[in-house]
Amino acid sequence: MKIIFWGTPQYSIASLDIFIKSKHEVIAVVSQPDKKRSRGNKLISSPVKSFAEQESIKIYTPAKIKDNINFINELKSLSCDLFIVIAYGKILPKEILEIPKFGCWNAHASLLPRWRGAAPIQWSLIKGDEFTGVGIMKMNEGLDTGDILLEEKIKIDNYDNLNTLSEKLSFLSAKLFLNASSQLEENINKNTISQLTKQNTIGREITYARMIEKSDYKVVWSNEAFKISQKIKALYPRANTTFRGKNLKIIKIKVLSSDEIKKENYLLISNYSKPGITIAVIKNEGIIISTKTDPIILLEAKLEGKKISSKNQLIQQLKPTVGEYFSD
Repeated sequence: MKIIFWGTPQYSIASLDIFIKSKHEVIAVVSQPDKKRSRGNKLISSPVKSFAEQESIKIYTPAKIKDNINFINELKSLSCDLFIVIAYGKILPKEILEIPKFGCWNAHASLLPRWRGAAPIQWSLIKGDEFTGVGIMKMNEGLDTGDILLEEKIKIDNYDNLNTLSEKLSFLSAKLFLNASSQLEENINKNTISQLTKQNTIGREITYARMIEKSDYKVVWSNEAFKISQKIKALYPRANTTFRGKNLKIIKIKVLSSDEIKKENYLLISNYSKPGITIAVIKNEGIIISTKTDPIILLEAKLEGKKISSKNQLIQQLKPTVGEYFSD
């Protein structure tokens, strides 16, 4: 089948790569325009565009897609069988959805209809979901409301953060997409219709994964320790606090139960009812900070203008004193 692939971030590349290596023909790639992504205001191509260039595939990077007559006519002229969409970054309008012979198909990184929207991986981690997965969905004009062709569920491990879970779901998306394309091709040859599942028959709650905003990255020490831990994993490596007026990105923490505190014989200041206070500095381990519930031990962080540091190096870099606050 002749395929046009729509995608933008690194997450999409596993799916693009698997289709390039398959029996199908990727005749073009559509990605977001180059953006100023680094110091010096230099325009940088999206990961998908850079990958497509290496593979000598025709690339489109329209600034807008809705009512873009020239772009729409160009897509029509390519006589494409399928549009494959994964993390492109914009909702496709009706006039584009109707172009390919056998529809537009999307891999969405959640168990729909839970976490429809822009940031499903982040919100599944923030909310402490036990499972997530990928659904291959026939696209319509709604926000991730299409009928589902294939779905696979995976467990979210305790060690998972945004990077590790994104990588798992990226490869899962590629695998499912290739299976879906074979199923669609078989149905086309037999002139049959794939059995699709409507989302309102699945029995899951509908939730929305809004885009992550700048304020979301701030660690709120007055929250429960579990919620703080989930946020740091979900927004890895960008969750942050302020220490002595400087931004401190929090890379890794561990929640300390009362049993662990007793077992390790940590000497904590007796009154740490207020959250965000340095309650101990443990050599060779890290800095213990109070929260609304259990304390956490700060294991790895990046101070503004410095490299990532951990354990004794972090302690030497920050030189915290017991009783000192980390600010929201």
